[in-house]
Amino acid sequence: MLEDVATAVSVQYVVALDNADLGTFSTCEGLGCEVVMETREEGGNNSFIWQLPTRLKYPNITLTRPLGKDTEKIAKWFAGMATGYTRCTGVIQAMTANGTKIAGWELYDVVPVRWKGPSFNPDQPKVIMETLEIAHHGFVAKLG
Repeated sequence: MLEDVATAVSVQYVVALDNADLGTFSTCEGLGCEVVMETREEGGNNSFIWQLPTRLKYPNITLTRPLGKDTEKIAKWFAGMATGYTRCTGVIQAMTANGTKIAGWELYDVVPVRWKGPSFNPDQPKVIMETLEIAHHGFVAKLG
């Protein structure tokens, strides 16, 4: 168990879209799923309200990394949106620093939502970062 924790300390997230590599990201947030519940009140029943599952909802995923050569790949992906866009399948793989795959997720109907470039502030020198936000319509875990 302790080895699993040590393995996950320095994780990188490798992202590909229809087998086009977008590079490695240092953080991945928002990967999850929520069941949307609908409530119904039943006449004559005062002890509870029915809670009925209706659909699944997937939040957007936000990926962050230091600005680098792979930034151009994202710029081209977004530029392609001007002439129309076809949804694609995405893959996110959590990898250790030595390249061992910990887990992976296959995302369906991926669409780029937002790219945020670095903030240039000479008063606060730090690593310049970029952020990519994507939307999707579900995923399947591809573990180990």
